[in-house]
Amino acid sequence: MKLRAIGKWFAALAAGVLFAAAAHAKIVGKTVEYKYQDMTMKGYLAYDDAARGARPGVLVVHEWWGLNDYIRERTKQVAALGYVAFAPDMYGEGKTTDDPKVAGQWSGEVVKSGERAPRAKAGLEVLLKQPHVKKDDIGAMGFCFGGGMVWRLLAAGEARVAAAAPFYGPFPENGDLGRAKAAVLGIYGGLDARVGATRPAAQAALAKAGLKHHLVVFEQADHAFFNDTGARFDPPAAAEANRRVLEWFDRYAG
Repeated sequence: MKLRAIGKWFAALAAGVLFAAAAHAKIVGKTVEYKYQDMTMKGYLAYDDAARGARPGVLVVHEWWGLNDYIRERTKQVAALGYVAFAPDMYGEGKTTDDPKVAGQWSGEVVKSGERAPRAKAGLEVLLKQPHVKKDDIGAMGFCFGGGMVWRLLAAGEARVAAAAPFYGPFPENGDLGRAKAAVLGIYGGLDARVGATRPAAQAALAKAGLKHHLVVFEQADHAFFNDTGARFDPPAAAEANRRVLEWFDRYAG
């Protein structure tokens, strides 16, 4: 398992040099259409076209706003470090919004459908089908709504994910991680009461499953503190989260 460069991605982001790194890589980013039931999903694939040989794959799951430019840029940044990165479309047709009421409606529809884990898994299947992806070397990360999707994927027994970093994602009620294999680093904001209320359940499930794990709480940070395009962006907390993730992958992804 070689996912250390994910940690380097976070460290570079903290140092403000990631865009420079991406500029020196020949990154191809493109929309990939795939089917989920009768829906057309429009995910986003990014990779270094100049790289040769098999590479680890990374699933990057979007916030409740949809697969917007922010997530596309995150996906390209992962690819710039030598990965095949794929952001799945959790809503269909690649739709996005900046209206929280609409985002709440869309995410609520996914929740009510009971298809959260299957939709995330459909995206994982697209990533695994890419010709240069190491099938036993897969990471998953997600933010807010996407962090919850990462938890759901693990709770659904997806053992092909070797390392996971859900950012302030709500843990599923009665979630059982017994069939998961990932080393998990959970990131939380201390002011995020709604998601924070699910943290004890996540801790208990991780311990029961015997998974390598650590849950980090940034006490003065709120929900979505890592999103540098959002109103709750917290630079010190984001930088420390970067450092934590770097250490996590250095320790467990070798």
